[in-house]
Amino acid sequence: MIISKNILRGDAMPTVLIADDNRQITSILEEYAKKEGYAPKVAFDGQEALELFKKMQPDIVLLDVMMPKMDGFEVCREIRRTSNVPVIMITARGEDFEKIMGLDIGADDYIVKPFSPGEVMARIRAILRRVQTEERKKHVFSFMNLTVSLDDYIVTVDGKDVPLTKKELEILWTLATNRNKVFSRDNLLNSLWGYDYFGDNRTVDSHIKRLRSKLDAYPHEGWEIRTIWGVGYKFEVKNDEK
Repeated sequence: MIISKNILRGDAMPTVLIADDNRQITSILEEYAKKEGYAPKVAFDGQEALELFKKMQPDIVLLDVMMPKMDGFEVCREIRRTSNVPVIMITARGEDFEKIMGLDIGADDYIVKPFSPGEVMARIRAILRRVQTEERKKHVFSFMNLTVSLDDYIVTVDGKDVPLTKKELEILWTLATNRNKVFSRDNLLNSLWGYDYFGDNRTVDSHIKRLRSKLDAYPHEGWEIRTIWGVGYKFEVKNDEK
């Protein structure tokens, strides 16, 4: 079960998928999301929403109930087959059965139209704070087919265990939970080995080389540990939209 953890990646923007066939509503929500510091992506029907969800792995989804091709309930069911990412359902009528159905199929919250964009952003902030707190407590990071657990020092790719040393796992955790942020060798050396370490910073290169070699035995087309020449390393997500 994948849980998007993009919100644990430091200063990068949390991603918000907004799915509604009303272009006026999506335009307003998109602008408010940008002002909040989020990276919004918009879908205008259920099928497009599901395709974008699989592609971008958002941190949270705003999902209108009444949409062409696939309604919001159907999209939510499909999302819940593979992901626990937070979902906020948007309903036009506010009838109790719609609220109950949305929550029963896995939605985290619901909002009734007409709504205040400010209230929507407040709901998003509250849910993302809760998820962030829960995941930090669990010390588990998941992104696409990668899962890293600091509690038991286990790494899996596509559900298969990757045999890493303690330092290799800690390097992967540091890079992956700060997606697309570049760490210099000294950054990694000081944070993982300590300021009193007297070894050469080339030890970081050696660990990265072994880490890559082990990860490359498993498919990971959507992400990689990339060298930024003259600077350091980062956990890069391919086709990541800022």
